[in-house]
Amino acid sequence: MAAPDDFLWGSRCRTASGAGPTSDLVARRVAAGGEPADELDLGRDLEALEQRAELGHDAVRLTFDWARIEPETGRRDASVLEHLREVLQAAGRLDVRVWGVLHERALPGWFSVDEHGLADDRARRYYWARHVEQIGEELGDLVDGWIPMVEPTRWALQGWISGTGAPGNVDDAEGFSGALEGALLGSVEAATRLRGSGRPVATGQWIVPAFPARVTPDVPPSPDAEAMTSTVDEALFGCWRRLLAEEMLLAPGRAPIAVPGAREAFDLIGLTYRHAVGVRGDGALLPYPQQLPTRPDGQVTWAEGLGLSLHHVAETFGDRPLVLAGYGVAADDPQFDEYDQEARSIIVGALADGIDLRGAWWEPELDPERPPTRPAGA
Repeated sequence: MAAPDDFLWGSRCRTASGAGPTSDLVARRVAAGGEPADELDLGRDLEALEQRAELGHDAVRLTFDWARIEPETGRRDASVLEHLREVLQAAGRLDVRVWGVLHERALPGWFSVDEHGLADDRARRYYWARHVEQIGEELGDLVDGWIPMVEPTRWALQGWISGTGAPGNVDDAEGFSGALEGALLGSVEAATRLRGSGRPVATGQWIVPAFPARVTPDVPPSPDAEAMTSTVDEALFGCWRRLLAEEMLLAPGRAPIAVPGAREAFDLIGLTYRHAVGVRGDGALLPYPQQLPTRPDGQVTWAEGLGLSLHHVAETFGDRPLVLAGYGVAADDPQFDEYDQEARSIIVGALADGIDLRGAWWEPELDPERPPTRPAGA
C-alpha cells in the first residue's frame, strides 16, 4: 500500500532552533567544558530548508527556542523573532509546511532556575502560559501546526535521572516526578491555548519499548526485572496515556490531578522513537536488544522497535490520527541503509494495517549526500 496523497514526509530542522546562550542546557554544557551556543545564521538556515525542499520533504519540525526569544524575563528579542519569521516565510515559498515546537530539551535559565521551571505551578501558569500566548501571536500566522513539547518524558528523565540534560541531577526520583508532572500539564495547557489559532496541535511523546533485562540470553528475567519493567513503562508511557485517555495525571509518587479537557487538547497523537531499553531489577536502563552492538551513544539501532511503538500507540488510542514526529539514525551509523529500508517498510505496513498515520519526520541531522528514503507513494 502506498502512503496517502496528503501524507507529510519530512524531518526535524534545527535552523535557529539550537539552544540559546541563556538556556539552562547551554549553561550546563559550557560549565562542563563544552561548546557555547551557535550564532544565528540566516543563510545557513535558508540553505537547510532549500535542501529539504530539494529532497522532496513536505514538512519540517522546527523548535522556537524560548531562551533565544526571551533571553531575560519580559524582554523579547525582536531580531530573533524577525529571523524566525524570515525562515518561516521562506518555508512557505518552498511549500514546506512548518510544525512549530515550543519546548525541546532547553529552557531559559531565568525560568528553569530563578522561577523553578515547569514543576512550579505559579511559574508554569504565568511565564510559560505568557510565552505560549505571545509565540502564537508572533509566529502563529506562519506555521501549519503545533507541537507544544517534544519528548517531555525524555527531558525529565535526562534532567533528573540520567543527568545528561539540565539541570544534570542523577537518580533524583522526586525531581523527575515533579518535572514530568509539570511538563505534561504544561503541554496540555499550551495545546488548549494554541488550538484557538485554528492550526492542528500534536503531542510529541517519546515512546520507549521496555523489556525485562536478562543476565545472560539463556536465563529468564528475574521477577524483580519484570516488576521494575512495569514501573518504568508506567512512568514513561502509562501516566501520559492516562492523561489523554482518562484526563487524570498520576506522576510517580505524586497525588492524582484531574485535567479536564486533556482528551480533546490534541488533534493528533504525535510520537517519537529512538531506541528500546532493557530494565534491570534495580531500575537501571540497558541497551536493548542486549545481544546487539551499541552505537556511540550507548543505544542499539533497532528498527523493529519503531514498528512496536507505532502499533502500541495506535492500539492505545484507537482511531485517533497519528504522526511520527521523530525517528531515524545518524547518516554515519553503520546500519543506516538497513534501518532506512526497514523503517520505510514499517511505515507503509502500518498504513496497510489501517493505522491513520498522517506523516513521518526524520529526527537526526540530515546529510544531503546520504538522505533517508521517502516511503513508497508518499
